[in-house]
Amino acid sequence: MSKNKRKVEIVVLSDIHLGTYGCQANALKKYLKSIQPEKLILNGDIMDIWQFKKRYWPKSHMKVIKQIVSLAAEGVETYYITGNHDEILRKFAGMKLGSFHILNDLKIDLANGKAWFFHGDVFDVIIQNSKWLARLGAIGYDILILLNLVINYLARLFGRKKISMSKRIKDNVKSALKYIDNFEETAARAGQKRGFKYVICGHIHKAQKRVVKLEQEEITYLNSGDWIENLTSLEYNKGEWVIYEYNKDPKMNEEKTEDNEKELIIIDLSMNTLLQNILEDFQS
Repeated sequence: MSKNKRKVEIVVLSDIHLGTYGCQANALKKYLKSIQPEKLILNGDIMDIWQFKKRYWPKSHMKVIKQIVSLAAEGVETYYITGNHDEILRKFAGMKLGSFHILNDLKIDLANGKAWFFHGDVFDVIIQNSKWLARLGAIGYDILILLNLVINYLARLFGRKKISMSKRIKDNVKSALKYIDNFEETAARAGQKRGFKYVICGHIHKAQKRVVKLEQEEITYLNSGDWIENLTSLEYNKGEWVIYEYNKDPKMNEEKTEDNEKELIIIDLSMNTLLQNILEDFQS
């Protein structure tokens, strides 16, 4: 590993949604190349298998996979926790290939308490009871992100700041804010009942570090956010969790991206072929 990489004990990423128009794969690749984690935890929705039928898989998305493979090959303990958008991988839960593991959840004893990692879709009523509605919502979200790309392209031409339409909607709709609060408290309560000090989720695309008070006890709820709009991760060092924000990292923003961000490549690739290619990368 390069001496220039930043050493981190644990890095948590979720909701990358490789295979969708909104995925910020180039930025994520730069981030992964800049760190040297001891453990890399991929907390669900890394690949968006729900929307894979449209055969959209740019080279930059495959490069993210290859970077993850490279870290695992170098001995970084890599845990792929399944989410709802990549739930097809749940049938492989328990599989281990060198330093790479596929799991439905992960429990780790940290120096200052036990931590429980899981994606969080189990607490989503829509996911559990109306999967077709959740899939329809995912398609609508991807269309909104694509529209947002066009709007921000025009904004740059006229010297305006970038905006996030979906983020503005979520931040200003009371029902969305209530859903997030309920999700966080539900996840925290589930962790508290099982004796954990930390509960770490993804799923709702909102990075968070929050101490939740439940009766006479406290539990820390954490969320790694996403790599579509927020470009965030969780990092753990010396007993402390922090939210990493790519857009506020001067080192990431001062360096030019190697790949052409405007590149859009449509590949006629089946999911079976893609998974086979990824498996071959791990074995090579």
